[in-house]
Amino acid sequence: MARSTARKRALNTLYEADEKSQDILSLLDERIAQPGAQTPLPDYAIEIVRGVAEHRREIDRTLNECSTGWTVRRMGVVDRNILRIATWEILFNDEVPDKVAIDEALALAKTLCDDDAPAFIHGLLSAVCTARDNAEIAANAEEEVAEMDDQSEDGTSPEAVETLDSGDSSSPSDAVDAATPSAEPQQTVE
Repeated sequence: MARSTARKRALNTLYEADEKSQDILSLLDERIAQPGAQTPLPDYAIEIVRGVAEHRREIDRTLNECSTGWTVRRMGVVDRNILRIATWEILFNDEVPDKVAIDEALALAKTLCDDDAPAFIHGLLSAVCTARDNAEIAANAEEEVAEMDDQSEDGTSPEAVETLDSGDSSSPSDAVDAATPSAEPQQTVE
């Protein structure tokens, strides 16, 4: 079954749990055991619902931080669950490119939400991607600073580590020897 269909089925389950104020995973277990008139839930729909349930606090916190003027609780039930699915895919599912997660969310919003929802959802999901990217950049910068601090504490200079990291087989002392002027006079050719 196509992932687009799986997303729609996951949305139905998340929407129902939200409307009934029911635990997402208990409703999912019911839907798996008794699919009713519908075909059994696709594996990817189950993965989405479990992923959203497992990471819901972080997903909602991220959406609240990236949204201007709207909290997740104030959003329409369909809108917020479309956003939760796409945010889970962006933050926790490396198999789905960000652009695909956003496009799929927009496709759902265009068919299930009011006319203003697609623009809002697109803007908010773009902000989620930017926030995630900025957090990764900051984390990488912190790691680099920590590595430099560790190197300065053990007496290894960052330049020597760069030489080693670049695949140069010479030792750091070779690099120092090469940079130290020789006591022997150099002959020049005229």
